[in-house]
Amino acid sequence: MLTLVIQAGGESKRMGVDKALVGFLGRPLIQRVIERLSHLADELLVTTNHPEAYHFLGLPLIADVYPGRGALGGLYTALHAAHHPLVAVVACDMPFASPTLLAAERDLLLTSGSDAVIPRTKEGSEPFHAVYRRETCLPAIQTAIAADRWRVDSWFDAVRLRWMTAEEIAAHDPDGRAFWNVNTPQELMEAEALARKEEEQAQ
Repeated sequence: MLTLVIQAGGESKRMGVDKALVGFLGRPLIQRVIERLSHLADELLVTTNHPEAYHFLGLPLIADVYPGRGALGGLYTALHAAHHPLVAVVACDMPFASPTLLAAERDLLLTSGSDAVIPRTKEGSEPFHAVYRRETCLPAIQTAIAADRWRVDSWFDAVRLRWMTAEEIAAHDPDGRAFWNVNTPQELMEAEALARKEEEQAQ
């Protein structure tokens, strides 16, 4: 049983407006992400400290348990709010978030007995396109927060973490777009043009 949590936090400083709500092919970006991934989930949640802006989604809206604690606090909130043992956490600004890759992460967690499966490429780790075991990860994150740690990876050594390698990622995301997040109006335009081209080719 899997809970999918879309994180609509962040300050969107470089975009100038809330990234989650910016238009993408005629609808809010967060709605595109949800539509791409929702079929994987037994439960679907959105974390946000501005619920009034997201009522149109018709989904449970969860405020931070520890406000002001950044990405680590947001991850804690996602796992804390989930009702299922496995939790997929995805950022709202990934227009090409991959259901195939996310399903592979879930399956790898189950077959390996890991507590978390997090993709890692030469650019770094991707904890916001990852799958977690709630029972073990939640207390580890809480311990890190209580110790006044801020880095999102500050608790990784406390659990059985399975890194998904670049080769494993490529098998499910051959175009390498799953982790592409849009931070600026220019990046948004580029991503939208590519998505439009993909849709035209699929017709």
